[in-house]
Amino acid sequence: MSPLKLATFNINGIRSRLPILLAWLERETPDIVCLQELKAPDDAFPIAEIRAAGYGALWQGQTSWNGVAILARGGDPVESRRGLPGDPADKQSRYLEAAAHGVMVGCLYLPNGNPQPGPKFDYKLAWFERLIKHAARLYKSGHPVVLAGDFNVVPTDEDIYNPRSWLKDALLQPESRACYQRLLAQGWTDALRARHPDDRIYTFWDYFRQHWPRNSGLRIDHLLLSADLAPRLKDANVDRWVRDLPHPSDHAPTWITLDMAARRKSAAPRKTARPRPAEP
Repeated sequence: MSPLKLATFNINGIRSRLPILLAWLERETPDIVCLQELKAPDDAFPIAEIRAAGYGALWQGQTSWNGVAILARGGDPVESRRGLPGDPADKQSRYLEAAAHGVMVGCLYLPNGNPQPGPKFDYKLAWFERLIKHAARLYKSGHPVVLAGDFNVVPTDEDIYNPRSWLKDALLQPESRACYQRLLAQGWTDALRARHPDDRIYTFWDYFRQHWPRNSGLRIDHLLLSADLAPRLKDANVDRWVRDLPHPSDHAPTWITLDMAARRKSAAPRKTARPRPAEP
């Protein structure tokens, strides 16, 4: 069995970046894809083109802003949750959860929070608290779970080219970083950092000041693995070539591969011993 490849990609407008998405799907053939920032209503989601590429999909769109989707190669993901619990009044399209290829996937687009301080930063932290609470339930369920998406958090100064220029940004605030660490403290494994513990590896380069040509990036797209999946991690990396295409997203797809065959083998039931005859 081939390793399961799961990726997250903030596409920054699915209608304008559809050719990029289709080219990436054809070249890299991920099994599961989490997309963020669709920036399109539900009826504008390009499901026909995605199905033609060999993928089923679930999506939650929103006009002009936000929007998340989960794609599964060769089949349809099975939806388990639409929207993050904890605030019925929150109508922003930022969380979608589904099962695909034997894994439960939570696709998320965490609020940016800028400018801070202010109501947008307060919303970011409140949303993060809801995520932490829901993630704890997912982790304790014992199911194989991946939380994947744009977390809008730079976890440490090693995850940014130069923190001095971003000290006032919501992505680097102590409160944002503390929430991310509390999430990891539940037991989740940050897959990209686990695979590259000492490397400067980025997933986002903004459009200003030649940040892409200079590799002045940030790591804000994360894939977190439950206890069942962490030992199955084979590889993790970033498809930087996508960021180098004409009219790209400011993010690049970030991916992992999991040895699901080993997981199933280890989970196979043991043979039970024959019962001994009763003592006379």
